[in-house]
Amino acid sequence: MLSRIDLRGRVPSAAELRAALPRAEVDVDAVLHHVRPLVEDVRARGVEAVLEHGEKFDKVRPASVRVPAAELERALAELDPAVRAALEESIARARKVHADQRRVDTTTQVVPGGTVTERWVPVARVGLYAPGGLAVYPSSVVMNVVPAQIAGVESLVVCSPPQEEFGGLPHPAILAAAALLGVTEVWAVGGALAVALLAYGGTDTDGRALEPVDLVTGPGNIYLTAAKRLLRGLIGIDSEAGPTEIAILADGTADPVHVAADLISQAEHDTLAASVLVTTSEELADAVDAELERRTAATKHAERVRTALTGKQSGTVLVSDLADGLRVVDVYAAEHLEIQTADAREVASRVRAAGAVFVGPHSPVSLGDYCAGSNHVLPTGGCARHSSGLSVQTFLRGIHVIDYSEDALREVASHVVALANAEDLPAHGEAVTARFRG
Repeated sequence: MLSRIDLRGRVPSAAELRAALPRAEVDVDAVLHHVRPLVEDVRARGVEAVLEHGEKFDKVRPASVRVPAAELERALAELDPAVRAALEESIARARKVHADQRRVDTTTQVVPGGTVTERWVPVARVGLYAPGGLAVYPSSVVMNVVPAQIAGVESLVVCSPPQEEFGGLPHPAILAAAALLGVTEVWAVGGALAVALLAYGGTDTDGRALEPVDLVTGPGNIYLTAAKRLLRGLIGIDSEAGPTEIAILADGTADPVHVAADLISQAEHDTLAASVLVTTSEELADAVDAELERRTAATKHAERVRTALTGKQSGTVLVSDLADGLRVVDVYAAEHLEIQTADAREVASRVRAAGAVFVGPHSPVSLGDYCAGSNHVLPTGGCARHSSGLSVQTFLRGIHVIDYSEDALREVASHVVALANAEDLPAHGEAVTARFRG
C-alpha cells in the first residue's frame, strides 16, 4: 500500500534526503490572497465582519462571540462520565509533566557590584485555539491551557469554531474541557477569523469588550496558518503547523500489527496526514503493507485513511542499518517519531530531530495525544530540526535585568568606549563617560 524508497547501500546527503523523502505539500502563500481580505475586514469592522464571514463558512451565526458561562457549566454537567474521567486524567498527567518545566529566575554576579538577572515573565494574555473541522479536539484544550496556566498567564481565551449542530456554540466537549480547566472565556469563532479577532480585539454583540491577546497558540487548517503568518509581529505565534506526521523507525523485531495500527492512527486525521515507515527489514515492510490493507478496510474513516496512506506524503523507506535509519529520521524530523527496534531506548537516545519520540512497543503516538503527560502540539513539516513543541516556555519571556554599581561601571568603562569607537558609535561611549565627569 505504501510507496517505497530504497536507500539500501547508499547514504544520500541531507539535501538529497530532503528532496527524496515523502512530505505533504502545503503552500501557505497560495491562500494568503484569500485570507488577507478577511483579516483586513476584521480589523476594520470587528465582530460584525467575524459573524458575517463566519456564517458563510460555518453555516451558523452565533448570537454572540463570547460563550455564556452557563453554557460552559451545562456542557460539563452533561459530559459523558467516561470522557470526563479521561479528561481529568489527561489534565492531571499534563500538569505533572509541565510543572517541572517552569523556569526560575537566576542572578549572575559578573563582577563585584555588577549583576545580570534573568527573569522569566509570563505573557500577559494569550489566545488558545482548539480546532473543530474533521474532528473535535478537547485534548487540544488541555494541551494549550495547562502549560499556559503553569507559566502563570493571567488572562487566556479559548477559541473554537461555532457548530451548526449545537446552535452556534463550539462543540460541547470543547466547552466541557475548558470548564474542567477553570477557563471562563471561550469564543465561538474559527480559523483565520479567530486569529484576526484575537489579534485586533473587538466589541461583542452585547457591548462587552473582546480584548486582544499577545500570543496565539494551537493547530488549525491552512487558512488559520496563513492568518498567523500575516499577523505575526502584532501577535506572537507558536508555529505554522501543517498536516500531522508520524514516522516509525523499525527493524525486524517490530510487530507489523503495531506498526500498521499506528500509521493508520495518524492517517485518520486528514487526507494530507503523513505516515512514514523507515525500516531495515523488507519483510517487515511487506507485512505492514498487508496489515494496512486489512485494517484500512475495517476502520471507520477508511476513505480518508486510504487517501492519506497512498498520498505522496506517505511511504516506506528501506535502509541498510539503523545508523542510516537514524540519519533519515533526523533529516525528516517528524512531528511524532516512534522507535520500534531492539534496544529501542538506546536507539531513541541517538535521535536528534523530532517533535516527540515514542519508545518501544508500548508507547504509541495515541498515548501522547491524550494521556502520556507530554504535549501534543508539536512542530511539523521538518520544523523539529530547529523548533520545539508547545511547553511552559512558550508562554514565558526571558528578561535580563542589569544592575551595576558606579565602581563596577567605572571598571569596564574603557572597554565600552573602545568597542563603541570601533563601531563608530561614539555617543555610546559618551553615555558611559558622562557619568564620570573629571
